[in-house]
Amino acid sequence: MHVLEVQSLQKSYRLSGKVVEAVRDVSFNISAQEVLAFLGPNGAGKTTTIKMIAGLIVPDRGSVAIAGRNPHRQPNALRSLGAVLEGNRNIYWRLTPEENLEYFGVLRGLSGRVARQRAKVLLDRFDLSHKRKTTVQTLSRGMQQKLAIAVALIHEPQLLLLDEPTLGLDVEATQTVKQLVREIAHEGRAILLTTHQLDIAEELSDRVAIINKGKIVAQENTVDLIRQFSGTVYEIELEDGLSRDFLETLGRDRFQKLKSLGALIEKNCIYVRETELLYQALDILKPLAIARIEKDQANLTDIFLKFIREDYYA
Repeated sequence: MHVLEVQSLQKSYRLSGKVVEAVRDVSFNISAQEVLAFLGPNGAGKTTTIKMIAGLIVPDRGSVAIAGRNPHRQPNALRSLGAVLEGNRNIYWRLTPEENLEYFGVLRGLSGRVARQRAKVLLDRFDLSHKRKTTVQTLSRGMQQKLAIAVALIHEPQLLLLDEPTLGLDVEATQTVKQLVREIAHEGRAILLTTHQLDIAEELSDRVAIINKGKIVAQENTVDLIRQFSGTVYEIELEDGLSRDFLETLGRDRFQKLKSLGALIEKNCIYVRETELLYQALDILKPLAIARIEKDQANLTDIFLKFIREDYYA
C-alpha cells in the first residue's frame, strides 16, 4: 500500500479576470521507505500541489490519500503527516528545543507524558540534549534544522514533507541532515522532498517527479532517469598528457590501431565509445600511465533543465 496517493489533482485560480490552471491532472504516489523528489521551477504548481496534499487547499478535482485517508474529508489523516518547512517555520524560536517538542507533541494529540518521553528520545538521537534548555534563536542553523525535523517526527508520522531541508547549511550540517533523511526513510516512512538544490535531490531520492506549468512532465526512478540521459563515451586522461613524443612512446602501429577504434584524440585526453572499445584502447595504451577514466554522465540538473524547456515535451 502506498503511504501517499495523489490522483488527477487539478486546481485553477481566477487572476485579473482570467482563469489560471495552477495544477493540471497531477498524479504520483510514494511508498514506505521511499524518497520522492518533487521538482519544478518557481510558479510550476509545486507549492499548490503540496498545499492540497497537506489539506490546506481543496482541489477542484482529483484526490489525495495519506495512509488510505483523505485529508479533505478525514482531518485525522493529517496525523500521519509531518512537515519541515523552509526557514524552520515549524518551530518557535523563543522556546527551547525541549519546549518545542513537548508543545507540538501535545498539539498533535499526544499526552503530556508521552510527549516528554518522545522529546527526550529525539533530543538524544539528534544530539541536542545538551541544548535542550537553550532558546532556539541562539542555536546554530544546523541545530535549528535538526530540531525542525525532530518536531516533524514527534507524533511518528508515516509521511514526511521536507521543503529545502539543507538550504543555508554548512557542509558538516548538510551531511548530518542528509544522513538523518536516509535513516528516517529506512525506518519505514515515505518522504516527499522539494528542493532547488538538485544535487541533494539526486543524492537522496529514489524517484523523481518534475512538474512544469502545472503538469507532471517526467516521473521516473532517479538512477534510470540519469542513465537514460547519460552517454556512452569514455574519457581517458594520460598522466603525462599527449606530449610531442606521444607517437614515439606509443608506436605508430599502435597509434593507428587506436584510431581504428574510432577514438578521438585531442588536448590531453582520448575519447572512445562503448565499454568493449574502452578495454581495447587500454590494451593499446600500455604501458602509458593513466591519470583518469571517466564516463560521460548526466546529472539531475541537466535533465531538469531539459524537461522545463517548452520545446522538449511540447
